[in-house]
Amino acid sequence: MTIDELRADFDPLAPGFGADPWPAYDRLRAQPGLPFWAGFDGHLAARMADVRAIALDRRMVRDPAAFAPPEQVRAMQVAGNFHDMPFHERFVQTSMLDTDGPDHDRLRRAVFPFFTKTRLEGLRGFVTDWVDAALDPLIPQGRIDFTADLAAHLPGQVIGHLIGTEPDLAPQMTRWSDDVVSYFDIDRTAAKKARAEEATRLFAELLEDLHAERAARPRDDLMSAMIEAERAGLMTHDELIATIMQILHAGHGSTIDVLGSGLVALLEHPDQAALLRAEPGLMPQAVQEMFRFAAPLPFFHRYASEDLTICGRDWPKGTKFGLLYAAANRDPAAFDAPDRFDVRRRPNVHLAFGTGVHVCLGNNLARLNMEVLFAALLDRAPGLAGDGPVRWKAGLQAHGPVSLPLRLA
Repeated sequence: MTIDELRADFDPLAPGFGADPWPAYDRLRAQPGLPFWAGFDGHLAARMADVRAIALDRRMVRDPAAFAPPEQVRAMQVAGNFHDMPFHERFVQTSMLDTDGPDHDRLRRAVFPFFTKTRLEGLRGFVTDWVDAALDPLIPQGRIDFTADLAAHLPGQVIGHLIGTEPDLAPQMTRWSDDVVSYFDIDRTAAKKARAEEATRLFAELLEDLHAERAARPRDDLMSAMIEAERAGLMTHDELIATIMQILHAGHGSTIDVLGSGLVALLEHPDQAALLRAEPGLMPQAVQEMFRFAAPLPFFHRYASEDLTICGRDWPKGTKFGLLYAAANRDPAAFDAPDRFDVRRRPNVHLAFGTGVHVCLGNNLARLNMEVLFAALLDRAPGLAGDGPVRWKAGLQAHGPVSLPLRLA
């Protein structure tokens, strides 16, 4: 076995991996170099220093078109089973997430003003009102499934409000987003492919209708603002639709997941929950620690756009790298006692939102949702406790509970 071969015990689809991936990540960090994983056809970076080096290097790209001719790009698309999906190829595979260089920077500049901390703070009242209204019927029930009854609804409602869609459309949009996002994991079945393509088509049709409405009657929402960017030549029409789709795809599922994993951390560390109740001002730090402790998006990829030297060795153009953010966030070289959940932790420079040019655009929105919901739960549910086994998502693309039974009183 060479230093670049990965031990066969790394299997993100194995039973139990979703609930406890940390031993597997520990083993990866202990291996020398960047081990090759055949299931990914690329090399994995699990240590903080390696992940940061790759993510911050602009020679590392998301789009293979940066280094490969069209026929090779198409072959890679077919090999990954991302072909024969006209709507997905048009609006998902060309989004800002998979764009590099000047085009990525142009799109990010067009939408960034809507995602500053100051701008999003204006949503705190909306989020607070929604959370209070959602908890009103749930608190008297005493027992709920936190994921299905509460967490699954909040991000879609907030993002829908930001975009400008009607509240009753949020559940359908989040189902479409789930179908699209799930196809990026390593188990790309024919059924998942069909669902991802159909969801993209339906979402595009909805956004086209909203675009027509806002073009005629603008409002103070993201769609109206982006129509102005389109008219100013800052983005094409397809880029507008793709960007709004990506905002929901990237923001709703990951927030649901970290709401669940964050609550599990509080339930498993009652001393930290008690500390938060005693010192509510710690909530922003606690939310940061929830993201570090169990990153909702554990994995991202990059390609080397040219022959280069990084992480201690030479790599040829086209090498694929998997960035294991969740593993880096538990790296003892970067954090004291990394397996300890500590709501007072400072400094806490984690990678749950990535870093570099592709750092998560919606990180402030996710933090806002979490601060409001956890503050309300700790205040209104003094008997907060787990009420049964937690079921976790399988796979490598996301980390969070599928089901989290909860006792509120």
